[in-house]
Amino acid sequence: MHIDIEVPETIAQRLTEQWGDLPDKLLEILAVEAYRNEILTSAEVGRLLGLHSRWEVDAFLKQAKAYLHYTEDDLAQDRQTLQRLREQ
Repeated sequence: MHIDIEVPETIAQRLTEQWGDLPDKLLEILAVEAYRNEILTSAEVGRLLGLHSRWEVDAFLKQAKAYLHYTEDDLAQDRQTLQRLREQ
């Protein structure tokens, strides 16, 4: 999909001075917000941004302060799984 947005030139100029390539920055913002809202997975963020490894995606999300969705319930379930595997 291709999306066009219109930004007044003076605003676009200021944003470009601050962020560099505006289309790339807007795509990054979209990816981060979609990840934070659990619309995209980290793998999908990587695909959207053309990142080649999970480590690149993790570094990007960390820099954007978009942290892993991991709850206490997830931790408890992982502990139970680990315990079961150790008993085998």
